[in-house]
Amino acid sequence: MLIKLLKHAFVACACVYTLNAQETQNISLQACIEIALTHNLDLKAAGLRAETETIQFKQSRNALLPSINANYNLGLSNGRSIDPFTNSYVNEELTYSNAGLSINTTIFDGFRILNTLKQNSLNKAAAEMEIEEARQNLVLDVTLSFLQVLNFRELVKLAETRLITSKEQLNRLHKLQEEETGDPVAYHDLQGQVALDQTAVNDAKNSLNNALADLKFLLNTERPIEASQLVLLLDLEPRSDTADAVYEAALHNLAAVKAKELREEAAAKGVAVARAQYAPQISLFANFGTNYSSAARLFEDAGTQTVQTGDFVRLDGTDYAVFTQEGLFEASPISYTDQFNNNLNSAAGVSVSIPIFNGFQAKNAVQLQKVNRDQASVILEQTKRALKQNITRAYNDLDAAYSNYQLLEAQVEAYEESFRINEVKFNLGVSTSVAYITSKNNLDNARINLTNARYAYLLTSRILDYYSGRIAM
Repeated sequence: MLIKLLKHAFVACACVYTLNAQETQNISLQACIEIALTHNLDLKAAGLRAETETIQFKQSRNALLPSINANYNLGLSNGRSIDPFTNSYVNEELTYSNAGLSINTTIFDGFRILNTLKQNSLNKAAAEMEIEEARQNLVLDVTLSFLQVLNFRELVKLAETRLITSKEQLNRLHKLQEEETGDPVAYHDLQGQVALDQTAVNDAKNSLNNALADLKFLLNTERPIEASQLVLLLDLEPRSDTADAVYEAALHNLAAVKAKELREEAAAKGVAVARAQYAPQISLFANFGTNYSSAARLFEDAGTQTVQTGDFVRLDGTDYAVFTQEGLFEASPISYTDQFNNNLNSAAGVSVSIPIFNGFQAKNAVQLQKVNRDQASVILEQTKRALKQNITRAYNDLDAAYSNYQLLEAQVEAYEESFRINEVKFNLGVSTSVAYITSKNNLDNARINLTNARYAYLLTSRILDYYSGRIAM
């Protein structure tokens, strides 16, 4: 029975449809997967999300470095203002400039920076796993969509075959009607059957077109693809693994599980990051600065001069003016470069910030991060439970599909013989059209059910392959 089963699967699905051998090119499942991995937009979106996590990780790593900032100002002031050179008021047009350099580095912050770095590293790893998850999901979706196209393609063939058979029988009865030797009831019954079979063909083709459209959507390519181009060797060998074995393999191979495990670890680190708000922050700082003012002058000695003081001395009744010697100085502007060199100043020290009360912001931040951690744990547990349930159901569906396939194969053989006998009897006029149509519909429905059972088995088997990590690229 197994050899016969495999022969049926091979004959039904490994054939290549070619209307023109020079124009039609076969497309394998592997080729479709490669196209999808290159062009699918969902996969590209996952890559962009991972790139965001990578940038955030780099930023948290760079936070370990000291911050260095420089500033430079140049301005023009009119009217009463403060001379930055002398800190005195002046009332003139003043050109001023200053420059500075500051350095600050954190030496302790409750390990906030380190824990943030570890958290972002875990988020980055989770994002990379989510890319792999998107790849695995895409491969599965393409595989299932590919098989759906093959399934509907075969159903179209069956529908067209049953239509051809009905038309041939109708043509035979039409000739008998023209010869006035036929049964009008049988003729009209076959007319109704032809209409019914034509409807089945239309419905099957519509389902095929929709399945092909779904596949093209996943591939996201302008390349023309026809259902007749798709080829795949199908294997209905019974699986040797068990549901428990597939579940254990899924826990180790599925990127979806690993990604959520990493997200849980990252959420736990978020609690440690929030707790750093309770700790004091200690920083080292250093500042360097200088300035320039157009009002600054350099005074040089230019000799002395005798000047009257305004005082007088009386001698013998005569007033004599008092004179004194005062120094002479020549004022000259100080150059921009000299002022910047002469006005250098610096400062260095330690800064300590101790949290005392912040409106319970630290407490609420810790509680919020604990909730996020618990949510991540619940999501992980939900994923594992859903995974186990889906695998169990898939295995039950697989066993049912395989059993149904064997039963339906025997049913098809029985109905084929029944239809052959009824067709001979109907053609000889010793059987009614009702018996013929009933026998024909039984055979056609059995063939459709056999095809559906075959692909139900194949689809479910591919899903189990996905869970066990066998079809991930």
